[in-house]
Amino acid sequence: MGVKNYHSLLTIPEPLDLVIVSVPRSITPKILEDCIKKNVAVVHFFTAGFTETGTKEGQELEEYLVRRATEVSLPVIGPNCMGIYNPRIGLRQTIEQKVGVDGSVGFISQSGTHAENFAKEGYYQGVYVDKSVSYGNGSVLDSTDFLEYFGQDESIKVIGMYVEGIKDGRRFFRLLKMITQKKPVVIWKGGHTEAGGRAIASHTASLAIPSNIWSAIVKQAGAIQVDSFMELIDTLKILIMANPIISDRVGIIGGSGGESVVIADKFAGAGLRVPSLTQESYDQFAEFFSVVGGSFRNPVDNGNVSRMFLKRTIEILERDNNIDNLVVQLSLLPDDWLGHGSLDNDVDSLIHLRQRTLKPIIVIIPTVGMSLNQIEATITIQKRLQDGLIPVLNSIERGAQALSNVLPDQS
Repeated sequence: MGVKNYHSLLTIPEPLDLVIVSVPRSITPKILEDCIKKNVAVVHFFTAGFTETGTKEGQELEEYLVRRATEVSLPVIGPNCMGIYNPRIGLRQTIEQKVGVDGSVGFISQSGTHAENFAKEGYYQGVYVDKSVSYGNGSVLDSTDFLEYFGQDESIKVIGMYVEGIKDGRRFFRLLKMITQKKPVVIWKGGHTEAGGRAIASHTASLAIPSNIWSAIVKQAGAIQVDSFMELIDTLKILIMANPIISDRVGIIGGSGGESVVIADKFAGAGLRVPSLTQESYDQFAEFFSVVGGSFRNPVDNGNVSRMFLKRTIEILERDNNIDNLVVQLSLLPDDWLGHGSLDNDVDSLIHLRQRTLKPIIVIIPTVGMSLNQIEATITIQKRLQDGLIPVLNSIERGAQALSNVLPDQS
C-alpha cells in the first residue's frame, strides 16, 4: 500500500509523537518498554482486557502499565479506549469522523462509543469538536488531567464530558470550580443506578459515585449536569450559538390550540417563566392579529392566518420588556416543503433579528410525524438557522430542558 513498515518501534529513525497500541494484552508490556526506550511522547492503548475484565491477569497487566509509566513520567491514554480526535490535524478515532473542521468544543469521554457518536452527531447538529479524547480505564491519565488541559486550551470555548468515575475527587472538584469561571462545562455522568454501577465495573472498572453526592459537587462547582446524550448536545448547542442567557422569562411563538398549551406547560415545568406581555405589545398585536383560530397571549398562537406576520410578531416580542428569551416553533406545512411557502422568509427574518438583538433566540422544529420530504427540508432549514447562530431543537421538551440547563444560578 506504499506505507513503509518496521519490525519494531526501536528501528524507526524519527522521533515519535504518538504511538497507538492495538495488540493482544499479553504483549503490551514489551510494547510499553519499547516506547520507554524510544522516548515516545504519548502512548494510546487501544488494547482492552485489563482491570475491567475482573481477572487477575488483567489487573496485574494494568498495574504494571501504571507503575512503569509513572516511573518514567510517560503520558498514557487508556487502556481500553479510542484515544484522540483532532479534526484540525486529521487525527481521528474512526473514519466516519470529519477532518479539516474548526470547532470550539472539547469533549472528554470515558466511553469510546460516546466519543465517536458525539463527533458525528455534533457535526450534523452544528456542535463542532476542536479536540476530543476517549480515555477508557484512565489508569494513568484520567478525566481530571484532560479537564485541566482543555481548561487551558484557548481554542476550546466550552467543554463537554461523559464520565463514569473520578479518581481524585478533591482535585477534580477544585479544577472544575476554577475552569467553570472561564468557560462552561457540561457533564453527563453514567451509572446513577445500581444496574448502571454494575455496568461501569465491567466497562471501565470505575467506582460508582452516589448520585446525590455527584449532583452536589457538580452544582457547587458551577458546571451543568445533563442526563442523556441528546441533552448534552442540545445544551452545548445553546451555549455555543445563542446570546448569553441572563434571565428565565420566555416569549413563545408557535403551535396552535393544544400545542400552545403544551409548550407553555413544558417551559414552565422546566423552571422557566412564561409571563404576560406588556400592554404596549397587546395594543400592537391588536392592529393586525386575527384572533379567529389564534391568540396573541404568551405563547402566541399564530394560527394559519397570522402565520403570515411572523416577522412582525417576533419583532414585537423582541421589544417587550417582560421578555428576555425568544422561542419560536416553526411548522412545516405542505407548501413549505414543496418550496412554495413563506418559510424561507421566516428563516431570513429570524437570522436578521439574531444579528441585531442581544436577546437569545431558540427555534424548535418538532420532527414527530414528519414525512421524509419534511425531514429533508428540516435538515436544510436547521443548517441555515444554525449557520446564523440560532440553535434548533427538535422537540418542545428538548428545547425547554436545554434552555433551563443554561440558566444562571439564582441561588
